[in-house]
Amino acid sequence: MRITVFRRLMTEEFGAVRADMLARDHVFGALGSRTVDQALEEGVSAKEIWRVVCDAFEVPPERR
Repeated sequence: MRITVFRRLMTEEFGAVRADMLARDHVFGALGSRTVDQALEEGVSAKEIWRVVCDAFEVPPERR
């Protein structure tokens, strides 16, 4: 998954403002206690990060 696709999915699911806030500020234990932005910068795949976000916020399967 490309980062642009990941960012689009985040925006569609959470809205632009909340998606940016979650990526910047929310620390996910499943990402090694990193934020989305930190994980992306450190080379974690966007697809893996999307799965973690979906699990954490209980995104329905049809939108994953």
